[in-house]
Amino acid sequence: MADTADIVIAEDDAVLREVYQKKFTLSGYTIRLAQNGEEAIALIAQKAPDIAIFDVHMPILDGFGVLEKFPRDKRTFPVIMLTNFGDEKSKARGKELGADDYFVKSEMTIKSLLVMVETLLKAKKMWGK
Repeated sequence: MADTADIVIAEDDAVLREVYQKKFTLSGYTIRLAQNGEEAIALIAQKAPDIAIFDVHMPILDGFGVLEKFPRDKRTFPVIMLTNFGDEKSKARGKELGADDYFVKSEMTIKSLLVMVETLLKAKKMWGK
């Protein structure tokens, strides 16, 4: 069971936001949701999360745009990028911008996303960030 880690999730799909909210809350996490990149930036500005999950394709500002605002060397939290597309170009851009992991929605389950989050949180604790 997870401790009460704080997670910001930016996802424009309302159904997926609700699924993430339920699954992560049931697993013991505190969840703050955003519908687009601008909302995600506002949530992070209020309080840095323990981990952030950004959908690549969102209105107003996409996940890459949010990631650009929080470069790896200036943030204290890991980032997972969500996408419906497993193309190498997007993956490479995410890694280049400092994404810690990449989750292709069509290829994985919510349970595997939870495992990914738990793994990154353990690594974060180990490295003392």
